[in-house]
Amino acid sequence: MASAVSELPPDQLDGVLAELEALRFNRITLYEPYTKQAEFHTHGAKYRERLLRAGNQNGKTYCGGSEVAYHLTGQYPDWWQGRRWDRPIVCWATGVTGETTRDNPQRVLMGMVGEQGTGTIPADCIVDTAPARGIADLLDYVKVRHVSGGVSTLRFKYYEQGRQKWQGPPVDLVWYDEEPPADIYDEGLARTIATGGIAFMTFTPLLGMSDVVMRFLSGKSDDRKDVNMTIEDAEHIPIEERARIIASFPAHEREARAKGIPILGSGRIFPVEEAMIAVDQIKPEPYWVALGAMDFGWDHPFAAVKGFWDRDADIVYVANAFRAREQTPILHAGALRGWGSWLPWAWPHDGLQHDKGSGDQLAEQYRKQGLNMLPERAQFEDGSNGVEAGLMIMLDRMQTGRLKVSRHLAEWWEEFRLYHRKDGKVVKERDDLMSATRYLIMMLRFATLNPMALEQMRVEQPYDPLDDY
Repeated sequence: MASAVSELPPDQLDGVLAELEALRFNRITLYEPYTKQAEFHTHGAKYRERLLRAGNQNGKTYCGGSEVAYHLTGQYPDWWQGRRWDRPIVCWATGVTGETTRDNPQRVLMGMVGEQGTGTIPADCIVDTAPARGIADLLDYVKVRHVSGGVSTLRFKYYEQGRQKWQGPPVDLVWYDEEPPADIYDEGLARTIATGGIAFMTFTPLLGMSDVVMRFLSGKSDDRKDVNMTIEDAEHIPIEERARIIASFPAHEREARAKGIPILGSGRIFPVEEAMIAVDQIKPEPYWVALGAMDFGWDHPFAAVKGFWDRDADIVYVANAFRAREQTPILHAGALRGWGSWLPWAWPHDGLQHDKGSGDQLAEQYRKQGLNMLPERAQFEDGSNGVEAGLMIMLDRMQTGRLKVSRHLAEWWEEFRLYHRKDGKVVKERDDLMSATRYLIMMLRFATLNPMALEQMRVEQPYDPLDDY
């Protein structure tokens, strides 16, 4: 680009350089969010608390800084579908220490030290600033011109100040760049109660399954939303560079730094590199048999998977996944019939329970909706159904390359990444598709051929009675 600009005629060069300089002081106009970033922004219209759980250098801080700039100025782009304010706001942008607050959220919002106005807040919207005490080049506050004619206030705070320094007047928005301690998060969130404001976090979960992370991944609340952004979602990183970047991280931190997966250590149930089991596209051969498996649920989501089994190579391929909360068997069945009305379905022991209204067993309700439910609940051939035995079989298949999963099944991978133990026990949260997959593996002996595939085999390989001799 630089060489192309330098080759312009003198009468055009001055104009181009002036335009580039103007953009340098109005960078927010250049922000085009990636799919996951746009999803995160949009959820702000509904959820009071949000977490962008992302890997290193995936664009999380720039995403947070762009949203803060929109709210401070009121200059929302045409594509914006998130929360809006039509008045000036009070915002806190925060970090771990004074230095990291200066070097990360302040840098993104205001520009590098000495280059004020080159961040996401347009230079012509910056009305006034004041330095903070004790930390070189850290700002205490920034006054920002809002499109309504008023002035928004941006303050910089950091976790090392302690909870008492976080007590104060009401705030409309709190942005936590990097994970805060639980008490700091609570105090900042409390500042937004009177204003009906919001709080959001952008960080890589290097502290593992902390109290703050657990609130978003395991806690049930209509006010919270977790968005996971991996290196595969960071569109500025060339595809050929991603493997090199991942390999540069310490082995025990790769999942967190590349995919935003909390470091689970020995507590992780499937400590397997995703590359070992992920496949881009599953094209079942006509001779592969198939089976569906479901895990019942209401507020704890209903989940289902469809798998193919190459019996010759003994490899199971998970090709489809479905998960839904607070839906009836009619809706579930309507979604699953498209996977094949012939498909046999494995189901767990709670399918034997009777519905209080109809008196039908739960499994029978799905059978009446046209699903080919197996006659018995999911169990091993010896009649046992131990969870640990099923998990060990799944892990063994993963480690030996005999369980593969389609890379596009986002909800399945989300559960896989977070499936863990606490105090030696399996945490029964976000495990619905994992449970369905376990039932699938337990009941593989009931997998059958697709009748259409069977017919294709007959046409291509006509039956010869001499084959029996």
